Amino acid sequence: MSVLLISLGVFLILGIPIAYSLGLSSFLYFVIHHPELLPILPQRLYAGMDSYAMIALPLFVLMGLLMNEGGITTRLIDFSLIFVGRLRGGLGAVNVLASMIFGGISGSSVSDTASIGAVLIPEMQKKGYSPEFASGITVASSTMGMIIPPSVPMVIYAFVAEASVGKLFLGGVFPGIIIGFLMLGITLLVSLWKKYPREEVTLTKREVVDRIERAILALIMPIFVVGAVVTGMATATESAGIGALYAFGVGYFIFRGLKLRTIPRLLKVSISTSAQVMIIIALSKLYIWILVIEHIPESVAGFVSGLDLPVFVILLIISAIILITGTFVDVSPAILLLTPVFLPAVTAVGVSPIQFGVILITGLAIGLVTPPVGMCLNVASAISKLGIGTIFRAAVPFSLANVITLILITLVPPISMWLPRLLME
Repeated sequence: MSVLLISLGVFLILGIPIAYSLGLSSFLYFVIHHPELLPILPQRLYAGMDSYAMIALPLFVLMGLLMNEGGITTRLIDFSLIFVGRLRGGLGAVNVLASMIFGGISGSSVSDTASIGAVLIPEMQKKGYSPEFASGITVASSTMGMIIPPSVPMVIYAFVAEASVGKLFLGGVFPGIIIGFLMLGITLLVSLWKKYPREEVTLTKREVVDRIERAILALIMPIFVVGAVVTGMATATESAGIGALYAFGVGYFIFRGLKLRTIPRLLKVSISTSAQVMIIIALSKLYIWILVIEHIPESVAGFVSGLDLPVFVILLIISAIILITGTFVDVSPAILLLTPVFLPAVTAVGVSPIQFGVILITGLAIGLVTPPVGMCLNVASAISKLGIGTIFRAAVPFSLANVITLILITLVPPISMWLPRLLME
C-alpha cells in the first residue's frame, strides 16, 4: 500500500495529471505486488467505463451546450433583472439569480462561469463594479451549477455509489436554493458597503410578460428533465437524451440562436469533455480495485464505527477532508477517490448514501473556487484578465454561503433527505 501512496504523491508533484498519476501508481502496484494480474488490467479498464448510466454524461453536457448556444444566457439575465435589478448592487444579484437558474440547465459550474461571466463581468465593470467583485461573485455563484439538478457530478457519484440519480437530484434542490439565497444576502451587504449602483429597470407590464415568455421555455427544462427521472417516466440516460432533444428544438426553432453549422462543434466538445471524464473513471477504477484488494474501505468503516463520536462529528471531519481534497484534486477524480473510501464508513454509522453524496458534491464545489486547481477561477481569469489569486480573495465572502450550507446539510439531514423521501419512497 505504501508503494501506491508514495508513487501517487511523486507523480502528482511531478505535475502529471491526476488521471494518469492514478493509472501509473496502480500499474506500479500490480508490477510489484500482483504481476499475475497484469494480463487482466485492460479488461478492468474497460469494465470501469462499461455502464449504461454513464451514457447520460455526454447527453447532459450536450444539453447545456445547446441551450447556451441557443441564446439562453441573455434571456435568463433579462428575466432576473425583473426581480432583483432594482436592489443595491442589482447586477451582482442578477449574477447570483441567473447562476441559480443556469445551474439547473447546464449541470456544470464551469459552463456557468463561462456563459454568465462572458456577459456579466464586462457589463458589471462598465456599470462601476470593481473587476474583482464581478469576477469573484461570478465564480462563487457558479458553484451552484453542480448542486442544483440536473448535475453532471451527481451522475458520476450515482455511478460509483450505485445510488439513485433521481434521489440525488432531489437531494440537491434545497442545498442549492440555500446557497443562492445566502449569496444574495452577502451580495446586498457588500453592495451597500461599497455603494454599488441599482439598475434602472423601468418595464411596462407588457415588457415584463415578454421577458417571462422569452425565458419560460428555458425555466421549465430542469423541471421537465428532473421530473421525468423522479416520476419514473424515464431513466437518467433517457431523460438526458430527451433534454438534449428539447434543447435543440427550443434553441433552433424557437430561440433561433442555434445554428446547424455549430452542431458538429458542440458534439465535439461534449464528446471530448465526456472522454476526459471516462479516462479518469477508467484509471480511477484500477486504483479503487487496489483499495478493495487491500480492504481499505472495510478498514476505514471499522475504524469510524469504533470511534466513540457522534455521527455529526464524524461527518464534519469527513467534510473537512473533502474540502482539503477539493482544493488539490478536480471534482470527477475526487468523487471517484473519496466515495469508495468514505461511503462504507458513513453508511456503517447510519448515514444515507444520498445525504453523503450531497455533502460530497457541495464540499467539492468549493474547490472550484480555490487555487491551485480551481477550474472556475481559471475560466474567470481568462475573461477578466485578473490573476486567480485576486479572484479567489474576492470570492471568499460569497463562498461562505457554500461553507454554511455544507455545515447545515451535515448537521440537519432533512435538508437533503426530505424531498427524496417525500417523492421517491
